[in-house]
Amino acid sequence: MQAQLEAALSKVADHPVAVTAAGRTDAGVHALQQVIHFDTAAQRSAYSWLLGSNTNLPHDVSVRWIQPIADRFHARFSAVRRSYRYVIHNHRARSALVGGRAGWWPVSLEAAAMHEAAQALIGEHDFSAFRDSQCQSTTPMRRLDRIEVTRKGEFIVVDVTGNAFLHHMVRNITGVLAEIGQGRRPVAWARDVLASRDRTQGGMTVPACGLYFVGPEYPAEFAVPSPPLPHFP
Repeated sequence: MQAQLEAALSKVADHPVAVTAAGRTDAGVHALQQVIHFDTAAQRSAYSWLLGSNTNLPHDVSVRWIQPIADRFHARFSAVRRSYRYVIHNHRARSALVGGRAGWWPVSLEAAAMHEAAQALIGEHDFSAFRDSQCQSTTPMRRLDRIEVTRKGEFIVVDVTGNAFLHHMVRNITGVLAEIGQGRRPVAWARDVLASRDRTQGGMTVPACGLYFVGPEYPAEFAVPSPPLPHFP
């Protein structure tokens, strides 16, 4: 996505543009509001930037808004919180319609047990047990402000907000919660996995297709639009 966005913006600016994003996402992960910043001397209206960029982008990437911002703003380092949503299609048969848009778990999941287990992860902790072996972060310490698990019809939804996330952290958390939700592990297992600081003690890494980067939040001084309310499912 970054290369495609830089190419589109470069055509509008009529010079090479390099963007800095709020966060990286794996292939197959969706973003409702990725925020980027870039520098340019080109004089264009906000509408010209928006229309010109989207004209040159593929159908699955779209610029939703664009605005000038203070030089001290940084898309990654100015963010104070980030939110993700993981969607599980919980049905015995896979869906032809939501394929590529949700993870699939054919065994019935108990959302209440998953939610209860997840509360042990709130706060600032060493999340080494939920960290991919290829993670490049210099520290495993992260703070989770909120994690909620709810059922919406055939879907289980895991909503997570924190200051920052390790590589595969949300997907690994969801894998642990799903094991608890189907009754293979007790509710206390999430706390035990966290305390172990050992990735091998956790569950599977659920597929990337169910993960949505809802968006980052910034201090009010920058007047950056808030992340949208997730509309799926």
